[in-house]
Amino acid sequence: MPDPATLKLIEDLNEDLKNATSREVIRFFLEHYKGRIAFASSLGAEDQVITEMIADIDKQARIFMLDTGRLFQETYDLLDITTKRYKINIKVYYPDTSSVEEMVSVKGINLFFNSVEDRKLCCSIRKVMPLIRALENVDFWISGLRKNQSVTRKDAAVVEWDEVNNKIKVNPLVNWTESNVWDYIKTKNIPYNRLHDKAYPSIGCQPCTRAVKPGDDVRSGRWWWEEPTLKECGLHKR
Repeated sequence: MPDPATLKLIEDLNEDLKNATSREVIRFFLEHYKGRIAFASSLGAEDQVITEMIADIDKQARIFMLDTGRLFQETYDLLDITTKRYKINIKVYYPDTSSVEEMVSVKGINLFFNSVEDRKLCCSIRKVMPLIRALENVDFWISGLRKNQSVTRKDAAVVEWDEVNNKIKVNPLVNWTESNVWDYIKTKNIPYNRLHDKAYPSIGCQPCTRAVKPGDDVRSGRWWWEEPTLKECGLHKR
């Protein structure tokens, strides 16, 4: 749990920013907490929207992504396109090699299909631990989380406490709908992962992501063999 002063800060920030636009939220944090905040991008549709806003406000703002070693080629292509389009640097963090080697040696290359516990172990080593390293020197981090992405995220707020990393997390698009995201992308001609055009609304690691049917929940293609209430990798602990 955060200390009382941090809880009060989060409460005050949510009150002060309750009527702010997403761009205003981002500008506020980039200006008031310069050097103390970073944006974690997965290069998903929401994150591409935030990247466009950040690049317009401050091209020197810190942006990073996590390369698990199991991503789609389309994701790597988008990383290259995005950095060139907005003339920004996106720092890439990788999992610890020895931890991955030990995990695969003991559990197998596709351990995530074995059990929820093994899947979460893989997510922890490939995503959560690199995120902890990426956030070592900041007090705030920005994410593209939205309330209506899944049942595990329905209570998210614009500003909230991240108990995994002991940081304040900022969710500028928390109240956006899927339509809001794609309308903005089309209006601004923002580059996006071409897998979205092939019925992949949410894109993670290649083995753990598949296309979905029309009308399905946007995250139903992630870890599709698990219960919906379990579908988090640990980056956004609910």
